[in-house]
Amino acid sequence: MDHSNRLEELVSEHEHTLFRAALAILGDVQEAEDAVQETFLRYLEKRPELRDGDHEKAWLLKVTANRCKSVLRVRKRHPAVELLDVYQAPGGDSRELMEAILSLPANQRAAVHLHYYEGYTSEEIGAILGQRPGTVRSHLSRAREALRRYLLEEEGE
Repeated sequence: MDHSNRLEELVSEHEHTLFRAALAILGDVQEAEDAVQETFLRYLEKRPELRDGDHEKAWLLKVTANRCKSVLRVRKRHPAVELLDVYQAPGGDSRELMEAILSLPANQRAAVHLHYYEGYTSEEIGAILGQRPGTVRSHLSRAREALRRYLLEEEGE
C-alpha cells in the first residue's frame, strides 16, 4: 500500500486522538489542529516503516507531542476557558474536572490526558514525551494532588 493511501487511513483512524492530545498539551484549538496537520506531513516526509497499528499510533503521538513541545517553548500562556466546549472528556466528566485539568501545567496535562484518556502506561508516556517513566509518574502524582485541591476548593465555594 502506498503512503498516501495509508495516510488517509491514518488520518481517519487517529486524527481525533492526536487532536485531543495536542489540545490537552497546548490549550489552543488552532495550534492543536496545526500540530496534528504537521504530524501527518511529517509522516509523508519520513515514510516510517512501522510494525503495526500500535506502533503507528505511538509514533504519531510522539511526533505530535514533540511538535507541541516546540510550540510551548515559543509561547507561555494558559488555556482559554472556551476550550471547555471543545475539550470534553469521554464519559461525560464534569465541567469542574475539565476546568481543573485545563488549569494544570502543560507537562501534567499531557501526562493526565495520555494516561487517563488514552490509556498509556508511564513507560509508554515517557517514550512518547521523551521523558523518564519516573518523571511521568511525578507529573501524574502532582497533577492528581493539584486536581484534588482544585476540586476541594470548588466544593468549598
